[in-house]
Amino acid sequence: MSDPSTIAAISTAPGVAALAVVRASGPASPAIARKLSLPDAPARQAVHAMLAHPSSGERVDDVVAIRYEAPASYTGEDMLEVTCHGGPLIAQLVLDAICAAGARLAHPGEFTRRAFLNGKLDLTQAEAVLDLIEARSPAMHRAAVSQMARGLSAMVEKLRRELIDLQGLIAYDIDFPEEDEGPIPPERIDGAAADVLRQLEGLLALAPEGELLRDGALTVIAGRTNVGKSSLFNALVGFERAIVTAEPGTTRDAIEAVIGVEGYPFRLVDTAGLREGAGHVEGLGIEVARGYLSEADLVILCVEADRPPGSDEMAFVKELAARAVIVRTKADAAAGSPEGDLGAGRELPVSALTGEGLPELREVLLELVFAGARDREETPIITRARHVRCLEQARDDLAAFRETRREGLPAEISGTHVQDATLALEELLGAVTHEDVLDRVFSAFCVGK
Repeated sequence: MSDPSTIAAISTAPGVAALAVVRASGPASPAIARKLSLPDAPARQAVHAMLAHPSSGERVDDVVAIRYEAPASYTGEDMLEVTCHGGPLIAQLVLDAICAAGARLAHPGEFTRRAFLNGKLDLTQAEAVLDLIEARSPAMHRAAVSQMARGLSAMVEKLRRELIDLQGLIAYDIDFPEEDEGPIPPERIDGAAADVLRQLEGLLALAPEGELLRDGALTVIAGRTNVGKSSLFNALVGFERAIVTAEPGTTRDAIEAVIGVEGYPFRLVDTAGLREGAGHVEGLGIEVARGYLSEADLVILCVEADRPPGSDEMAFVKELAARAVIVRTKADAAAGSPEGDLGAGRELPVSALTGEGLPELREVLLELVFAGARDREETPIITRARHVRCLEQARDDLAAFRETRREGLPAEISGTHVQDATLALEELLGAVTHEDVLDRVFSAFCVGK
């Protein structure tokens, strides 16, 4: 009979591999190890053995097993970790044997949820585990590692302590009103609130960039047909992904690739050329291009360097405003500076053939999208909407506190806003939370984590 308090799951990705890991967590883990014919060994010591099914005694696989004793484990509970040969069948047979010995199948994220509930991780660290697993760029990896090491948690906990100190000043001011203005100088209370508010706004300032770390900044290459969009796309990607010909309208659908620029991710999209009189199929590609343009974080507008820009291109730049990067393509074929000016500040002459201007273009992309993250790498980056909501709530409550102070409302009333701000930070850390919040957080995990 299975023990509902002991869970088990395959922790490695499905498919054929050299090794697979299956683990169990809960009070029945030591008994399960014995039922699988695994030899007794001290905790955290690897043992080599033939794992057998507890009911039939049939040999399952030659494995290496490690036993962990609570609280010195990932979940804070007794754990059993079995490394077997890779392959979906073998791992499943090992899992079946563990369940037959007394465990039940784990729910998505249940191992990490138990680590959180047992105080091994706070909620932001638990979320960082998923960020680390899903990281698609070195920058996202760095942000996740920092968060797992309590980079964000430590800063939020510091702000929480400062708010608690502020509540203490307010309470003292209420309880001991020796003078009309109280025993605490008003500027001390106001200064403490302003300092916390400044730090909250500093964290939130990087939130848009943190959001882009997940999937990359959507960067759309646009322009007329045959201006060199696909050649530029291939040069930035590093290999020939898009077909390049001299025939207009070759690209009839959007082509995507994720590239890294100094470790920061960009979702690069090569789109169909924008022109009048396109055929039906090409016209569908142009509609797709316009859809990408409406969602783009950044647009690279390509105009050949050897001709002046047209009125349509000038209007395009004006419409895009700050989202546009102007690239004067085929710079190797142009004599001297690009002809004409699009009136958009700096224009970059670039040659996909020789590589001229590509380093400068990459630097401009970084500056326009990830400048804050690059300049303030010591500041934790907010990568989740839940974090943003909690920090915005704390910021708004603290701003409301300062406003009520300016309006001259009693400290008993204005002080409630500081309490609410503190609760918002505690919710971010998971010190106070609801089951539905935990369900949302951990349902995104895979079953074995």
